[in-house]
Amino acid sequence: MKKFIAEDDFWSLFPNARIGVVACHSIDNSIKDKDKYKDMIYNSEKEALKYLKNVEFSSNEVIKVWREAFQKFKTKKGARSSIEALLKRVHNGNHLGPINPLVDIYNCISLRYALPCGGEDIDTFVGDIRLTKAVGNESFVTLGADKSEPPYEGEIVYKDNEGAICRCWNWRESVRTMLTESTKNAFLCIELIDEKRTEEFENALKDLAKTVQDNLGGTCTASILDINNKEVTIE
Repeated sequence: MKKFIAEDDFWSLFPNARIGVVACHSIDNSIKDKDKYKDMIYNSEKEALKYLKNVEFSSNEVIKVWREAFQKFKTKKGARSSIEALLKRVHNGNHLGPINPLVDIYNCISLRYALPCGGEDIDTFVGDIRLTKAVGNESFVTLGADKSEPPYEGEIVYKDNEGAICRCWNWRESVRTMLTESTKNAFLCIELIDEKRTEEFENALKDLAKTVQDNLGGTCTASILDINNKEVTIE
């Protein structure tokens, strides 16, 4: 039985955070209709523009809150939250291309609600997955890299017993656990640090679970972790 655990050293930095989790089982993530997901992404990109009202990109609230969060722990130079990276592309008029259904769906939800979303293949996890501070010696190989680049000591990471899964909280993920067309069981998450947006966050989580189940079948179970509810069984 595998669990997702947000550990105390994470909550010590972000006591008011919420982590939404969708555990997906027996899904079909094979690519069948690229155009459907292309359209879905395009519509989400248009919706996302409402979060970029300020001409100065970094002064938009959904960007500011994550830049401030990333100042609370040691990060790789230039690391930005996943939602900033997505919105930057939209801001610059660069379209996202389809990757595989699960990634396309969580990217759409991320853009639609301006919240960081991510996902990993549960079957690749070694032991439990934890959101915690890195020791600094965890193995980590990201897409396009040919060697391990361990996180800094004290960096917020998702990790399992084999190494880091996502560095700088939600910046860059490991190749080892990434979602592929052959993924059958997936761990998806949405992260909230702005308490004023709790309702949007809860709606995003429901939307994510429903969209996956409607399109990929299987079963999807949603949970919310907070400082009083720090773990959930994912398998």
